Amino acid sequence: MSNMNHYLQPTFFMDWDHPDILTLSKSLTRGADNEGEKAKQLFYFVRDEIRYNPYSPFEKREDYQAHLILKRKEGYCIQKAIVLAALARACGIPARLRLADIRNYLSPPKLLEMMETDIFYFHGYNELFLWNRWIKVTPTFDIRMCQRIGLVPVEFDGTHPALFHSHTRDGRLHVEYVRQRGYYADFPFDEVIKGFYDLYGTEIIRRWEEVSRQNRQNFLNGEKP
Repeated sequence: MSNMNHYLQPTFFMDWDHPDILTLSKSLTRGADNEGEKAKQLFYFVRDEIRYNPYSPFEKREDYQAHLILKRKEGYCIQKAIVLAALARACGIPARLRLADIRNYLSPPKLLEMMETDIFYFHGYNELFLWNRWIKVTPTFDIRMCQRIGLVPVEFDGTHPALFHSHTRDGRLHVEYVRQRGYYADFPFDEVIKGFYDLYGTEIIRRWEEVSRQNRQNFLNGEKP
């Protein structure tokens, strides 16, 4: 396990040594029989209790600290993955962040208008080291959102990968992974923010900030983005 130490350390972003993260991780995994059961409990908490919101604040370093995301109870994909990594590390499960570019064929019209593309650059998800191997999981879309717009929720059994489904239940294309950007022991804040500006452009980022201010609470209240 010595070579896993850098996937167990607390960081500025994955601050599992914060009392709120430590207490929650212990509470969620109490009574779990094995590492897979622990990971499963953590996954479902992050999936459903940290609401998915693409309009979450995203430009400051503090926007990505696990304990503050937990306090907000909402975040977009990278932020939710950071919380899962912090909770996993808090109970001794090595965890890291993966980044990829994905195409979402079912992007809401307002997001498409804002972003001018259906490609989400730097989508964030996780790898958890369980059963002597890395297992990919994405806790992004919460169950309420999936039920509201008819998506197949990502389920995790503590053993097998849990990634976005390529199609909806009625056969429509949903998510395509178009580029893998690798894995990280910590969130590469500067790289990702620079990437947003380079790939989306300054005008779209500023529009994102404005739309975020206007729509964040409406999205959490269940209105269509």
